[in-house]
Amino acid sequence: MAYIINIVLISMLSIHAYASELPQIRVAVLQFGTVNWEMDVIRHHKLDEKYHFSLEVTPVAGKNASSVALQSDAVDLIYSDWVWVNRQRFNQRMFGFSPVSSASGGLYAQSDSVVSSLNDIKDARLGVAGGSVDKSWLLLQAYSKQTLGRNIVDITEPVFAAPPLLNQLMYDGKLPLSLNFWHYSARLKAKGFKPIITVDEMIRGLGVNYQIPLLGWVFTEAMIQEKSEQLGNFLRASREARQILLESDAEWQRIKPLIKAEDDSIFAALKTGYRGGVQQQFGIDELDSLEKLYAIMAHEGGDKLTGGAVKLDRSLFWVAGAEKSIKQVTTGGNK
Repeated sequence: MAYIINIVLISMLSIHAYASELPQIRVAVLQFGTVNWEMDVIRHHKLDEKYHFSLEVTPVAGKNASSVALQSDAVDLIYSDWVWVNRQRFNQRMFGFSPVSSASGGLYAQSDSVVSSLNDIKDARLGVAGGSVDKSWLLLQAYSKQTLGRNIVDITEPVFAAPPLLNQLMYDGKLPLSLNFWHYSARLKAKGFKPIITVDEMIRGLGVNYQIPLLGWVFTEAMIQEKSEQLGNFLRASREARQILLESDAEWQRIKPLIKAEDDSIFAALKTGYRGGVQQQFGIDELDSLEKLYAIMAHEGGDKLTGGAVKLDRSLFWVAGAEKSIKQVTTGGNK
C-alpha cells in the first residue's frame, strides 16, 4: 500500500513540475465578457497543456483597464478590437491582432412597434451602446445615408448608455429603439422584441460580402518577435476551444452556469449568436473587405474614431499558421 501511495505522490509531483515548467501566457479579459466562456473551455479541456503553455487569466473591470495592463506588460494578450490596434500603430505603439469573432448586434424595436424598417423611423429616441464612435452606430449612419438618403442622426434622438441599461429601458417600455451589442441583442430577440436590421445586414448592404471580424486577440510586436511559438500555441488553443463550442451542445450545458442566461430561450439565443459570430477564416479577401469597411467607418467617425489613422495598417493582422508558427495575413508568410 505504501508503495502505491508513493507512486501516486511521485506522479502528482511530476505533473505539478511539468505544469510549472510550461511557459506562462497571461491574458486579461473583461470580468463578465463572453470570452470567459472560451477561457473556461481551454482550462477544462487542458488545451493549454496540450499546446505547451500555462494559461493565467486576469479579470479586469473594463476595456481601458485591459489596454493599460497590456501596455504596462502586466499581461501578454487582451481581447479587443482592431480599430484600437490600428490607432495605436499610427502612434508608434506597435501591437498585433488575431481575428476571433464577427459577432455583432442589431437594431431592435418594441414588439408592438409600427417600425418594420429604417423607412418607418421618424423622430424616435434610439438607444446606442458604446458611445458616439461605436462601430455599429457608425455603420448604421453610413447605411442610412445610402438607403434613405438621410443620416439616421437626423431622424432620431440618439441616447447613449451602457448596454445593460439600454436593455432594461427596452424591457420597461421606456425606449422605442435600441442598437446594442450582440449578446444584449440576443436577449432582446429571445424576449420577442422586433428585429429591424442587424449589423451584419448593414455591412453587406454597404457592399462588404465577406465575414468581417470585430474582436480578437491583441498582443505586442515584441511578443511576435520574441515569443512567436508561444503566441502561435495560444492562438491554436483558442481556435480549438471555439471549435468545441461550435460543435458540442454538451459543452454549452457544462458552461451554462457561467453564461448566466435568465432563461432557456435566452441561453439558446446566446449559443446561436455566439456560434454565428465565430470567425471561420481570415485571408486576403477578408482583409481587403476590412480595409473597405474601415474607410467607411473612418469617414463617419473622423479623428475621434481613428486618432488620425485615416488608413488601415494591413500589417497588423496575424493568425495561427502551421505547427509552431504564426502567419501575417498581409504577406501570407510564416514566422
